[in-house]
Amino acid sequence: MNIKIKKLVEEAVIPFYAKPGDACMDLTAVSKKIVNENTHGYIEYGFGLAFEIPENSVMLIFPRSSISDTGLILSNAVGVLDSGYRGEVKARFKWIPSTSQYEIGDRVAQFIVMERDPMVMEVVDNLTETVRGEGGFGSTNAVSV
Repeated sequence: MNIKIKKLVEEAVIPFYAKPGDACMDLTAVSKKIVNENTHGYIEYGFGLAFEIPENSVMLIFPRSSISDTGLILSNAVGVLDSGYRGEVKARFKWIPSTSQYEIGDRVAQFIVMERDPMVMEVVDNLTETVRGEGGFGSTNAVSV
């Protein structure tokens, strides 16, 4: 899959696969903004890049495993960039004060671009029966076969 990418600032780092077989490419921070608003705050990292995601595809942004060494939590768990978005890719993290954080120049997040089939909803009266059925949170450990 070919992805068009635009550097919005000179210091932006073009993503690449670090090792053969890697699923995602890393995003390197070129800007950092700390926002504290009343009862909540976050750190926003900018990557200085804009992407042209192919139609019927989506870019998914995840935290890197190194996040466990920080006091950061990716605010929306997984970032979703739709194919129509052309602005700078950024990531917002909740930050536990007095803990470590990423700095400009650090690899902050990782992403993958995936094709997707458009969904069509079909309203039905009944759904196919399964072993799990309507079992909710934690129910898969309680099923005996």
